[in-house]
Amino acid sequence: MLKWLIRRQLAAFERTYDYDIGYLREILEADVGAALKLRGIQALGRYRRGVPLAPWFTAKLIGSMREDCGPCTQLVVRMAERTGVAPTVLRAVVARDLAALPPDVALAYRFGEAAIAHEAAADGLREQVLARWGAQGLVSLSYALTTGRLYPTLKYALGHGQACTRVNVAGSLVPVLRPAT
Repeated sequence: MLKWLIRRQLAAFERTYDYDIGYLREILEADVGAALKLRGIQALGRYRRGVPLAPWFTAKLIGSMREDCGPCTQLVVRMAERTGVAPTVLRAVVARDLAALPPDVALAYRFGEAAIAHEAAADGLREQVLARWGAQGLVSLSYALTTGRLYPTLKYALGHGQACTRVNVAGSLVPVLRPAT
């Protein structure tokens, strides 16, 4: 009965977002308990307090793009679009065009990139995040960044990863650029 219910929820998610969740079905078939554990991570990934949607989705996008998963990045873009994040913002994040980003989104972008790269600049950016959005905002961005990375890693480990090359934002394909190293 529990598997049946989870299968229905997975199918609904797949239809809603036009996203292949075969990897989640494999987890469910392997172990219902493992599938249930993943729900806790999903809840973690939805945590957003004190920070606007565009910077929050930016952190999620930075995570998925850094882990090089096209379908995951596309999913985050679809979710962001459905919540009203401007396509111009999403295109700029995917294209890594900081000059085109509003200041709050640029801060989330720079913080996410610096945190992932373990750069010393992350400390100063973290202070700016705290000043702008407080502790809840910092936690929100940190969770978004972390869960944005988790799913691509999980998919690649299970054999379902696909490289991130282009993402559809509001009907136009945007190349996903790699960060400068």
